[in-house]
Amino acid sequence: MPAPILIVGQGLAGTVLGWTFEQAGIAFEIADAGHFGAASRVGAGIINPVTGQRIVKSRGVDELLPRALAVYRTMEAAWGVPLVRAMRVRRFFNDDRERRVLAEKSATGELAPYVGEADPVGFWIEGAARVDTAALITAARARWLANGRLREERVDPAAALARHDMVILCTGADDCGGLAWGDVRCARATGEILTLAVGGLAPDVILNRGHWVLPTTVGEAKVGATYTHEGEEVFTEAREELTLSASRLLAGREFAVTAQEAGVRVTSPDRYPLVGRSPRAPRLGIFNGLGSKGALLAPWLAHQWVNHLTEGVSFDRELAVGRFGR
Repeated sequence: MPAPILIVGQGLAGTVLGWTFEQAGIAFEIADAGHFGAASRVGAGIINPVTGQRIVKSRGVDELLPRALAVYRTMEAAWGVPLVRAMRVRRFFNDDRERRVLAEKSATGELAPYVGEADPVGFWIEGAARVDTAALITAARARWLANGRLREERVDPAAALARHDMVILCTGADDCGGLAWGDVRCARATGEILTLAVGGLAPDVILNRGHWVLPTTVGEAKVGATYTHEGEEVFTEAREELTLSASRLLAGREFAVTAQEAGVRVTSPDRYPLVGRSPRAPRLGIFNGLGSKGALLAPWLAHQWVNHLTEGVSFDRELAVGRFGR
C-alpha cells in the first residue's frame, strides 16, 4: 500500500488541498508546525470580482467564483462553522481617469454582471464575498488533529520523500528561501492590516479606494492592506498609511485602532501562483504563491491537483511551475 501523500503546510492552500483530496478519496497526511506565521491567519479573505487601477474582472472569475463559493459552503456544512459571507463592494473613484475607464468598460458590457451604473463618487461591485480564512484553517486543524491526519511538526521535504510517494509544499513564505524550481526565484511580501473599533457599518459592504475597510463583526472592522517587500521596516508607516485611508473611507465616522497585524506571503516573479511538480524532483510538488486572490483561486488549483493525480491531466500552463523554464 503506497504511503499517503504528504501535504506540508496547513494555511489556506494546504487546507483547501487536503479537503479536496478528502472529497476525492485521495489518501493524504498533513504536517504543520502551527499557524503563528500563516498569512491566512491575518488575511481578509476578500473575493472581489472586479479589481485594480485598470478596473478589470479578476482572472477567470465567471467560472472560478461559483466553484470557490460551492467549496467553502460545503466546508461550512460539514464543519458547522460560518466561513462565507456574501458582500458588495462600494468602490470610490480616485480620479477622472478611473471614471473614464469605468464608463468605457461599462459601455462594452465587459464588467457585467458585477458592475452597473456609476455615480459621480464611485460605483458598486456585486457578487463579492468574504471567506473567513482564520476560521477555516482553525476548524480544519481541529478536525484533522482529532482524526490523526495532521501532525504538528516541521519536516524536511527531502527526508519526507523517503517515506512518502509524493510531498506537496504548501508552506507559504516559510518556503521562500528554499525555492529554486527551475528558473523560479521567489520573494516575500508583507501585508499589514489594522483592526478598528467602529460602529454603524453595513455588515455586507466593503469600502474600497486603494485600501479597503471590511466589517468583520458588530462594532469591528479591518482596514488594509499594505504591500512591502522583504526587509523593509514599515510598522509605523503602515499604521499611519492605513489610519489615513480609514479616515477617508469612513468619511468622518469615529474609530479607534485596536490591533495591527502583519502577514507574509511568497510571490513568484510574475505574481501568479505556483502549482505542479518540481522539474528537478518529480515527486516533490508545490501549491503556493496564491497572493491576494487566494480565496478565489485555491479551490480551482486544488482541483487541478486532483485531476493531475487521478487522470494525469496537465496543470494550467500559465500557473504551472515549469513555466519559468520555458
